[in-house]
Amino acid sequence: MSDSGVTIRGRAWVYGDNVDTDVIIPARYLSTSDPAELAPHCMEDIDASFAGSVKPGDVVVAGANFGCGSSREHAPIAIKAAGVSCVIAASYARIFYRNAINIGLPILECPEAASPGAVKSGDELKIDIASGRIENAANGRVFTSAPAPEFLRGIFAAGGLVPYVRERLRGKK
Repeated sequence: MSDSGVTIRGRAWVYGDNVDTDVIIPARYLSTSDPAELAPHCMEDIDASFAGSVKPGDVVVAGANFGCGSSREHAPIAIKAAGVSCVIAASYARIFYRNAINIGLPILECPEAASPGAVKSGDELKIDIASGRIENAANGRVFTSAPAPEFLRGIFAAGGLVPYVRERLRGKK
């Protein structure tokens, strides 16, 4: 992500509907909330190759109801710690959506980009969080999600809600 939290470039990892928090980070690893310990196990029950192959800046693209299941923050923490710069999904479980914002993981809802065949695993994506523009360099398709409002971009750039609030309280608006 750029330092302004606006532009993201990365390779896509594509998953289907109803990816729940137990496959994002299996319960057997929840004895810690340390991002460095969670990252190597991210997605291992749905894609054993993910944690060993994901590169910083990569993007997860998924179908409807991404992050359903448990309300714990471990799932978005594991995704972010694995190096994922953004998640694009047709829709999110509300608690996952809120937790992702809280920890500073950029997320966009874009059913068109998440539709079957629109983006394939390995496709290079360019995402402008401020405008909601998602470009697939592999097939030239362009998708539009609702743009992230300025305050959300601020939360993403700060690394989460707590650092964002600390900055605001210190007068670094």
